Amino acid sequence: MIELPPLHSAPNQAELLVTHEAIHPFVHRTPVLTNRSIDQLAGARLYFKCENFQRIGAFKMRGGASAALRFSPRERERGLATHSSGNHAQAVAKAAQILGVPAYIVMPHDAPRVKVAAVEGYGAHITYCNNTPRERQAALEEVIAERGAAFIHPYDDYGVIAGQATAALELIEDTEAVLDYIVAPVGGGGLLAGTALSARYFSVQAEVIGAEPEAVDDALRSLRSGRIEENETNQTVADGLRTNLGERNFPIIRDYVKDIFTVSEAEIIAAMRMIWERMKIIVEPSCAVPLAAILRHPETFQGRHVGIILTGGNVDVDRLPF
Repeated sequence: MIELPPLHSAPNQAELLVTHEAIHPFVHRTPVLTNRSIDQLAGARLYFKCENFQRIGAFKMRGGASAALRFSPRERERGLATHSSGNHAQAVAKAAQILGVPAYIVMPHDAPRVKVAAVEGYGAHITYCNNTPRERQAALEEVIAERGAAFIHPYDDYGVIAGQATAALELIEDTEAVLDYIVAPVGGGGLLAGTALSARYFSVQAEVIGAEPEAVDDALRSLRSGRIEENETNQTVADGLRTNLGERNFPIIRDYVKDIFTVSEAEIIAAMRMIWERMKIIVEPSCAVPLAAILRHPETFQGRHVGIILTGGNVDVDRLPF
């Protein structure tokens, strides 16, 4: 197993390559799929990086493994801790299971049951709290004080960013065509920041565009204002994109992301249904936001080669939005 050094700034090209090698035992190299009928509707050639087939069902496994490997064995032996309503919780729990150490996860009472069940299945200890940033943080601090566990932030962590960057790195390597754009959803910004770094270091010409729901458009407003903006609500079907940008993520996004497109709730649901019906794969609502953005902006993507990160497939099939 490769131990990784802590990162104190945005990862460079060499650090991304070492991260990719180190997390290999923890992750799958997920496929890149295409679909002719969706290409025709979009007027572009689309390449879907299917992180819904990743271990724990989401790209978050990459960042969780990368961050966990940056603690020393002595730091890890008392466990790994985080707060998350879903996919990051599963990633930390699974990384801890692989490393043979405890996991302590703070989750809100209203977290999706399918994700709670998965965290439990990986043997993690769950502490429940009300779904507010303040109460999540308070519960986490109590757990860390009691257990002495090492904290892995869901997105505002250079180690997490380095891990998430490996999805786009593989997309670039595994796509025969030279990509003109890579589109990734943005919530806290770990994936989008990592995608931007991989495009900068490993792509010939790809520009990166973020996609987010109109209801939680803090990333777009932050890009325009030059400072981190916050959302007044978290009410969107794309539950993985409800968080505000992290302080480490924003400068990377500001410097290397070309633009951020927003989409309506109806467009998200329609794009999600399109992927289910035409590609015959399960994706969660957050995954569909990039496709919705591409369909909404044909003037940008017409005739282009476009990579899309499909972020995960952990969806409660008893509560589909369509």
